[in-house]
Amino acid sequence: MDNSVTPGVEMAEQLAAAWANIERSLSRSISGVLGVSYSEYRILNALAAAPDHRASRVDLADAVGLTPSGVTRALKPLEKIGMVDSLKHERDARLTLATLTRSGARTVANANSVIAERCETLLANAPTARRQVEQLTSMLAELASA
Repeated sequence: MDNSVTPGVEMAEQLAAAWANIERSLSRSISGVLGVSYSEYRILNALAAAPDHRASRVDLADAVGLTPSGVTRALKPLEKIGMVDSLKHERDARLTLATLTRSGARTVANANSVIAERCETLLANAPTARRQVEQLTSMLAELASA
C-alpha cells in the first residue's frame, strides 16, 4: 500500500489546519470582547444579511455550513442572551424563523470591526498570503464552489 501523500491531500490538510487556526483566532478575538464565538457570529451575520433580518433554520444552515439541528442548538443560547428572537412564520405555523434583534445587530457591527482588525494581524504574520491575498481568496472561492 502506498503511504505517500498526494498534493491534493496535502492541500486539504493544510487548508484544514489554516482554517482551524483562523477560526480559533477569530473566536478568541470576538468572544473576549463581545461574548459570542465565531460560529455564533457567522449565524448572526447570516441573519443580518437576510431579508428583514430573519431566516429559517434551513436557510441559516445553508448559509453557514451547519445542519438545521446544529443551527437550532446554536440559536438557543443566542436567544437566551437576547441576540435572536424566534418568530412563527406568517403563513406556515410549522415554520419558525430566527430574527436578529437590535442587540444582535450591534454585536454583528462590533464583531465586523474586531474581525477585520484580527484578519489584518493574521495577514501581517503571513507575508506570502498578504502579498497574494486576492489570488488566495479567488482560489479558496473556487474550492468552496467545486
